[in-house]
Amino acid sequence: MANAKVLEAKQKVIDEIKDRVENSKSIVLFDYRGITDSEAKELRVKLRESNADYKVYKNTLMSRAFDDLKVDVKESLVGPSAFAYSDDQVAAIKVLTDFAKEHPALVLKVGIVDGEIADKAKLAEYATLPSREGLLTMLAGGMIGLVRDLSICLDLYSKQKEEN
Repeated sequence: MANAKVLEAKQKVIDEIKDRVENSKSIVLFDYRGITDSEAKELRVKLRESNADYKVYKNTLMSRAFDDLKVDVKESLVGPSAFAYSDDQVAAIKVLTDFAKEHPALVLKVGIVDGEIADKAKLAEYATLPSREGLLTMLAGGMIGLVRDLSICLDLYSKQKEEN
């Protein structure tokens, strides 16, 4: 039987994982085998630039945390797994997908976006989405276009009324 200090330390890690899962909008589990130390540092820098980060936990502790949260990702917890998390739904996914294109050793396993489990195909789909800021810019551009068209229409109408 493990001693109480070891069990307490393990429980702290499990609680930390659960806290990150509950307080992050997206989580991605990925296989990091074959990535050098310098590449891991590069990945961490890119993730931090997007307000995301990653940490490596033991699979057994991640499994216990996900079981406590009633999230079924057991089949993805085979082999070494790292745990990326972000407050943005797609930021970590985009960074990891782009990094995996340059470094084929990194393999995305599964993700959790807003409480929904996303497989590899869904993660690839999320990676193609524009960022939140990009979507807001598109929305603003569309709204400005409508206002511009309305102002042109009203100007033409007022000129037509002046001629009559």
